[in-house]
Amino acid sequence: MQEEIRTLLAGAFSDADVDLTLDGNRALIEIVSSHFDDMSRVQRQQAVYAVIADYIADGRLHAVTIKATSPKA
Repeated sequence: MQEEIRTLLAGAFSDADVDLTLDGNRALIEIVSSHFDDMSRVQRQQAVYAVIADYIADGRLHAVTIKATSPKA
């Protein structure tokens, strides 16, 4: 599942540097992408959640921590 999620995120944010740690159904996602340049912190998290929504909806992921930043930051 870890590689599936990493692939989804890399596909959604083409220039992304993705670091993903899974512990059971808990995920820590650290992602840096220029896609986030003009987004607020909440908008960045919403963009990442949209990509992994199916994993959350069906319970494969339960607790998700997201650190989404821009290379400009």
